[in-house]
Amino acid sequence: MESKKGVLFLIPNVLGDTAPLEVIPLSVKKTTEQLSYFVFEKEKAGRAFLKRLNPNIAQNNITVFLLNKFSATEEIQEIITALVEGNDIGLITDAGCPGIADPGADLVAQAHQNNIRVVPLVGPSSILLAVMSSGLNGQSFAFNGYLPIDKTERKKTIKMYEKKSKELQQTQVFIETPYRNNVLLEEFCKTLNPNTLLSIACDITLPTEYIKTNTVGNWKSNKEDFLRRPVVFSLLVS
Repeated sequence: MESKKGVLFLIPNVLGDTAPLEVIPLSVKKTTEQLSYFVFEKEKAGRAFLKRLNPNIAQNNITVFLLNKFSATEEIQEIITALVEGNDIGLITDAGCPGIADPGADLVAQAHQNNIRVVPLVGPSSILLAVMSSGLNGQSFAFNGYLPIDKTERKKTIKMYEKKSKELQQTQVFIETPYRNNVLLEEFCKTLNPNTLLSIACDITLPTEYIKTNTVGNWKSNKEDFLRRPVVFSLLVS
């Protein structure tokens, strides 16, 4: 008889310096209380989040695996082995929901291939919250991640996504490294049609939250400063 396999819990993290229980359900806290195995992107950040979510957690009693963009296949397999041996494991990304713009997706894919149950838990996703609050098309949208760094390639790619948005009436969603936010906004203003709608969602769920949708023409005339702040950009050709 095959032994019972563990469960992979996908545990949401906060999007910034917010008290966890202000944005994460109590049920998530209760789940973490039952776990002894966790997967983090960075151990220090992961342990700090667990301590804030669950101050009484015995840090010395938990086993930690690391999973980031540099992780080798063998490291993912080590986590899968622990699951196959019957250990429930919580996967926690540095911010937001595991598996969304996150290397944890590779672990989730391997879990499915090994018939391991995957349980997603409710919590904040900057991408979904940005689309929700944009007023753009939430019936059809695409998350495209980062645009190319090369200026020529980036301009070409922006025009391509604008054309795609017009043809499909589809919201196109992007993120950028925080210190390049203003550069990307400048590029949008130079490259996109003035009538294209551009939504900027900044510091989502934080006290400094800023969310606004406007035409590119209006953004060009009234620029804001988003340097070193987490931003999600969304555009739609109306």
